[in-house]
Amino acid sequence: MKLHFHKVPVPLQDSFSIRHDRAPNFGKPLHYHPELELHFTIKGTGIRLIGDNVAHFKEGEVILLGENLPHAWRGKEQETGTIMEGSWVEAIVIQFSTECLGSGFFQLPEAYLLPRIFDLAKKGLLFHGTSSGLIKELMYRSVTATRFERVLILLQILQVISEREEFTTIASAHAFYKPGAHESVRFNNVLAFTLANFKREISLEEAAAVGNLSLTSFCRYFKTVTNKTYLDFLTEVRISHTCRMIIEDRYPIAMICYECGFNNVSNFYRHFKKYTGMTPFEYRKLYKKEASA
Repeated sequence: MKLHFHKVPVPLQDSFSIRHDRAPNFGKPLHYHPELELHFTIKGTGIRLIGDNVAHFKEGEVILLGENLPHAWRGKEQETGTIMEGSWVEAIVIQFSTECLGSGFFQLPEAYLLPRIFDLAKKGLLFHGTSSGLIKELMYRSVTATRFERVLILLQILQVISEREEFTTIASAHAFYKPGAHESVRFNNVLAFTLANFKREISLEEAAAVGNLSLTSFCRYFKTVTNKTYLDFLTEVRISHTCRMIIEDRYPIAMICYECGFNNVSNFYRHFKKYTGMTPFEYRKLYKKEASA
C-alpha cells in the first residue's frame, strides 16, 4: 500500500464529486487529497486506516474525512483468493473542497459553524444517532438528484453535521504526516508486510529490516510517521481482525485469539479490553444486541 496523493476527478460541469461505487473492493490504497470526503459504507466489512487509527468497519458507517487525512478501506479478503458472488463492496462517496461553491462561501456569517467542523474533520468524524440516519438518506438522494439539487443536498448535509454534532473523532490530532517519495515507499512496505503477516509473531528487528533501517532508527521513524509505536500499531491490526471474527461468530474466542496473532489468551484479553473497553464476550454480546435491534 503506497501512501500517495490522489487527484479527485470532478466533471467539468460540476463543482464537487458524488459517486455510487459498487466493486469487488474499495480499490485505492492508502492515499490523501485536499478535498474533504464523506464516505457512507452501504455494503462491506474489513478494516479501515484513517490517519493513525486502525479499526474494523461495518456496513452503515458514515465518516467525514478532512483535508489531507490519509485513509484507506480494505474489504474482507476471500479465503479462496477470488471474488465470490455477493461479496462486492458498495459505498456512496461525496468529495468537495472548501472552495467548491466559491471562494469564501463557507466563511459567510450564516455558515459560521462550518470552519470548526472542517477543522475537526482533519481527525476524521464518525457519525451516530439521528445525524447518521439523516446523512444516509440525503446521500442516497444525492445519487439521482439533478446538479442543482446536489448543491442543496450538500448544504443540508453540512447543516445536519454542524448543528447536531453527533460524532466522535477517529484519529489523533497529529494523524497527518506527509512523507517524501522515498519514505512513502518505506512506510508502505512496512504496512503491507504487517497486514500480510500479523497472524504470526513479528519481531521489531524483522519489521526494521523491511524498512531497511536499524532497530533504533526504525522505532523513531515509525513513531514520527504514525504517532505510535510499531508494536502498538501491530496490536491494533490484530484487534481489528479479532473484532471482525468475533462479529462473524463462527469460532470460539480462544481460537480467534491465536488466529489473529496473539500468543496467549490472557495477553489477548488484556489488549482487547485496553483497545475496546470491554472483554471479547461483552463485545460479542453488544454486537448481537445491536444486530437484533
